[in-house]
Amino acid sequence: MRKMLTVLFIMIVLLFAGWLLLPGPDLPATAPLSELVDSDSRFIEVEGLQLHYKKRGSRDPIFLLLHGFGASLYTWREIMSPMATQATILAYDRPAFGLTERPMEWGLWNPYSDSAQVDIALALLDHHRVTDAILVGNSAGGTVAVQVALRAPERVRALVLISPAIYQTGGLPSWVKPLMRLPPVRYFGLRVLRSSIQDAGNSLARLAWHDPTLLDSEIMAGYGRPLRAANWDVGLWNFILASERPTGLVGGLAHAQLPLLIVTGDDDRVIPTQDTVRLASEIGAPLIVLDACGHVPQEECPDKLMEALDAFVADLPAQHPTSPADRL
Repeated sequence: MRKMLTVLFIMIVLLFAGWLLLPGPDLPATAPLSELVDSDSRFIEVEGLQLHYKKRGSRDPIFLLLHGFGASLYTWREIMSPMATQATILAYDRPAFGLTERPMEWGLWNPYSDSAQVDIALALLDHHRVTDAILVGNSAGGTVAVQVALRAPERVRALVLISPAIYQTGGLPSWVKPLMRLPPVRYFGLRVLRSSIQDAGNSLARLAWHDPTLLDSEIMAGYGRPLRAANWDVGLWNFILASERPTGLVGGLAHAQLPLLIVTGDDDRVIPTQDTVRLASEIGAPLIVLDACGHVPQEECPDKLMEALDAFVADLPAQHPTSPADRL
């Protein structure tokens, strides 16, 4: 019996090794960046990273829009132009997503790290000499928005958190990351990522919308465009490796002296609606629950979201919550 089990084990190992040596699944055809950008795409360099962003409008107040995991600035397409008639809108692709560069190597500053996420948001504000932005973050972008506000509250006029990933902040257990760095595991993981990303992305999109029948071919093509950017898979792998589980966000929000609005859809199945309701209750923040809406109100229910944003901004104080002497 022991000999048979040994032979069976050797056969399994050989079959697995042989499978690893097979060519990986075909990737979506990559394309030059010039074929993927829009006419209004812009880039700035942040610590050597080419950051893709868009700017609309030229009036106060100034909004900085932060997308969630697996998304890009494409998620804001329905509200950017309407908002820009009365404000200035900045939206960018976080590293590993959209058309922002996906570095393969870096020094001490890891562009995929949580701290770099905050650095990058502040660098974009610096580039445009913005001293008091209204941060609008959806899902994991809400996590980044909170981190920016806690590090540099003097730069933030107000926070709008849309289905924020506060209780579900992601990040891998510490014991998993050393395994993911092993070459065989990395190779296997990238194969799985390449072969499953399209189906996984489609499933997540359907889960994120209250009414997935609204997801037409044009929207799905917009979601898929970043998968034609160079090194999208390695960038996503590096992002997952670098992600941490931030702590203290709820307590920080509860003590932050900033105007705050929390918004969710009544049918959010990604960040469950009840989690967002719990957050608003725990920190004593105003909450708006949008009817017949899912995880991405900016896409599925833009008019309702715009109405909530307009009312919130109309009630903001004329000046930043901190004293004028504290402002940059």
